[in-house]
Amino acid sequence: MPQTAFILVLTDDEARGQRLREVLREKFGHVCSVVQALREALDSIRARPPDVVLTHPQVGGAPTLAPLAELLDGVSRDAALLVRGTAELPQVRHIHLASIADTADVDTLAQTVSTAARRAVARREDRLLKDSIADQQAEAFEGIVGVSPAMRRIVERIKKAARNKLTVLILGETGTGKDLIAEAIHRQSDRAARPMKSVNCAGLNENLLESELFGHVRGAFTGAVSDRKGYFVAADGGTLFLDEIGDMPPAMQAKFLRALERREITPVGSTDVRRVDVRVIAATNVDLQKYVEDNKFREDLYYRLNQWVIEVPPLRERRDDIPILADYLRQRANKAHGATCTGISSEAMGYLTKYYWPGNVRELANVIEAIVVEAENRQLEADDLPERIRGSREIVPASASGMVGLTMAQVERMMIERTLQATHGNREQAAKILDIGTRTLYRKIKEYGL
Repeated sequence: MPQTAFILVLTDDEARGQRLREVLREKFGHVCSVVQALREALDSIRARPPDVVLTHPQVGGAPTLAPLAELLDGVSRDAALLVRGTAELPQVRHIHLASIADTADVDTLAQTVSTAARRAVARREDRLLKDSIADQQAEAFEGIVGVSPAMRRIVERIKKAARNKLTVLILGETGTGKDLIAEAIHRQSDRAARPMKSVNCAGLNENLLESELFGHVRGAFTGAVSDRKGYFVAADGGTLFLDEIGDMPPAMQAKFLRALERREITPVGSTDVRRVDVRVIAATNVDLQKYVEDNKFREDLYYRLNQWVIEVPPLRERRDDIPILADYLRQRANKAHGATCTGISSEAMGYLTKYYWPGNVRELANVIEAIVVEAENRQLEADDLPERIRGSREIVPASASGMVGLTMAQVERMMIERTLQATHGNREQAAKILDIGTRTLYRKIKEYGL
């Protein structure tokens, strides 16, 4: 949140006003203007709406509060009008109006004014943020929220995928919402009335995955006490979503490819062939092309899946979406938990926007949901956020002068350490950022004792 504010001081004591102006500028970094007549103050407000106006109830024999309050209420609704000494305060709709002690200590007075200025700037930033979010109209497309060019392109790719019949491959890091995209394609397609089934290939061995996909007959293996139809049959006429396709066992890849090409499956332990009509959508968080080069994934299956590709960028690469997405998630959490959180402050949003988000949208959703239930009838503030987010900083390359005298090994150790801090220990993500292999990173961590 910006800390610099514009402060207008209306006083008939020019010398004290100028001393106050110097303290506000030098100690707190604020811009301050000093005037000695009500007419000058009103002209100044019209020319440049201030964040704070400091005045006495009367200056030069003229009452100041009513005209100042009326004008500020119309042109600077987030401003504060501070009155030195006791006075009957007029009614206002928007601005913050308060009496403060008329102390002769300029430093104390400057501290009070600066605090009011920071609060006024925060009110303005919060209002502008809310107005911006409202203007962008965060209507979710099938649960997908975003206004960045990248997300607009993804929505268009989803709509086109729903109209064609190609196999879809969704690429993206863990937590980017690949499952939401798959569901959106299904719901927008002419298969929406038929089932959509999902299978996560990670952690399933070849035999178990084959049974899950193709089904089995009674007696096919130990424990097969009855016939069981697989997901291909369960999704017949609809959509089959295979998450983490890169983890599919190699031997299973050949059987899966055959099912894709022939549109037929054979249950485990059976010789009966069954025709199926299934639209396949696959997703992965790994580089499948590199897997092909490393002989971890069949090249023919890769090209069969690669008919219609949707690449989902990580959240850190579409930071413009974070404010609108965070507010959407706040509203969703309110509805899910009966909570009454009214918004997110600009300071808190600043931290959310700068954070690296190694867990992507899933991590953001979990953070928002966890703190929304605590913020009853108020907005989320920076202090509500977890320490890992409030303490986050972007990776800033060291200046050339700051690296003079360091060895290459010291520079390398420093960059690895900073990257690991930014990714909160996620070594795979750190390796990607540093553009080195994961094994190389592990070796360097051991070498440098990190």
